Order: sequence, then structure tokens, then C-alpha cells
Amino acid sequence: MINGVGAAVAHTSRDRAEAQASTIHPTAIVARGAVVGVGSRIGAYAVIGADVVLGDRCIVGPHAVIEGRTTIGAGNRFMQFCSIGAGPQEDAWDGAPGRLQIGERNVFREHVTVHAGGNAPTRIGSHNHLMVGVHVAHDCLVGDHVHFANGATLGGRCEVRDFAWIAGHCAVHQRTRVGQYAFVAAGSIVTQDVPPFCLVQGDRARLVSLHAKGLSAAGLLGDEVAALRRVYRTLFMSVGCWADRMAAARCVSEGSEPVEALLAFWEDTERGVISRTRRTRLTAPLAVA
Repeated sequence: MINGVGAAVAHTSRDRAEAQASTIHPTAIVARGAVVGVGSRIGAYAVIGADVVLGDRCIVGPHAVIEGRTTIGAGNRFMQFCSIGAGPQEDAWDGAPGRLQIGERNVFREHVTVHAGGNAPTRIGSHNHLMVGVHVAHDCLVGDHVHFANGATLGGRCEVRDFAWIAGHCAVHQRTRVGQYAFVAAGSIVTQDVPPFCLVQGDRARLVSLHAKGLSAAGLLGDEVAALRRVYRTLFMSVGCWADRMAAARCVSEGSEPVEALLAFWEDTERGVISRTRRTRLTAPLAVA
């Protein structure tokens, strides 16, 4: 029994030591100057550039390439044939290594491409899931807990906020924002900002409704959901100029935090916010108190 316990302890210690050591396949290329974190694994024929800082416990799959001035947090997984940190796809790029910052515990599936920033770093937060063939262009900002389904594409300088969903084969125009807990349905072409907590679809994408699953995932209470629905109807289902609808929405907002987030998002837009289809029947003009 004592010998058995001793053997078990020795085996556990050896496993821990092996887990702490970085594993680099003999065919992988890790450039001089690259930093590889404790417990990370780099697969066959992968390439890690000289300015890359790879965090602890990361997994880099076969044939993946990570380059540029790229800083990566702990626990990320890059599957085979990913291209991470390449320079911007724009004529003004002078060939200098771009900057890319990635948080923790993200999953980058096969053939994902993430381009480094030109004027500013590309930033991807934590706990995101980028499925097969996703593309994130230069200077983009991606929050936390965001899902990109297969083939989704962000143009340059886009922003996607926390807990948003970008479904399969969507294309988001450069300099466009997607709000928190928003849902972009499959195949959508997005040319204006997607409001928080809302669902859009189509080519060109139009507003459909509030995103019921997003409201549930956000843990909103009944009063908060009711306030959000009132403001949604006021902003998107009423006639009148932008200023009138905004003023009326503030009258029924009741100081709700999700509502304030929606109104602030609308006020900060540069490209305009996606509205309902032009065929939708509008309600009577608003009387602003």
C-alpha cells in the first residue's frame, strides 16, 4: 500500500511537470524572440513569429501561423490552418508588423483569419468562439463571449460588443458596430449598426424584433424587458424625425440600464442604426410630453 501510494504520488508529480512544460513539435518554427507560455503546445509545421507573446496553456494546431506584434492571453486554442496577426488588407499598409491583442480562453477554429491593426491594435476579448472560416479584419474590436458562426466576416474597424451572435456567412461592413446581446441572422449583409438586444436579418439587413434569447441570457427582469419593449416600439415602430423619437423614448425609458445602453448606442452612431423594413406599417405620430 505504501509503495503503491508512493508510485501514485510520483506519477502525479511527473504529470504536473509535463503539463507545465511547453511542447513544440520538431517541425514547428518558433522564431528567435518569440515568447511561449508555460504548458502551451505547438503542433506540426506551425509558425510563431518573433514578436509574438503566447500565453500559458495555449494550443496551436498544425500549420497554424501566428505573426505580427501579437499578444495572446492564457488558454487560447488555435486549430489547424489558422492565420493570426497578418497585416491589414488595405492599400495604405506599408508592410510594418501590425498589432493584435487577444484575451483568454478563446477558440479559433480551422481557417480562421484575424488581421493585426494598422492605425490601432485589433483587439479580441475573452471567451469568444470563432468557427470555421471566420475573418476579423484590421483595427476591429471584439468584446467577450461573442460567437461567430462559419464564414462570418468583419470588415475593417468594426466593433462587436459582449455576448453578440454573428451567424453563418454574414458580412459586416467596415466601421459598423454590433451591440451587446444582438443577433445577426445567417446570410445577413450588415451595412449599418445593429442595436443592442435586437435581431436583424436579410440583404440588406433589417430590424426584425428584440432578441428574446439575448434578453434571457442577459438576465433581464420583467420590468426591464417591459421598458425595453416600450422603447423599442417608440424608436423603431413610430413615425417622426430622429430627435422626436429619441425624446419620446427617453420619456418612457424609466432609467432602465439596458434601455440607456440602447439609447446611448443610437446617439453614438456614425453609419446609422438598422431600422425596420420600409414595408412595415408605422403607428400614429408620437406626442412628446
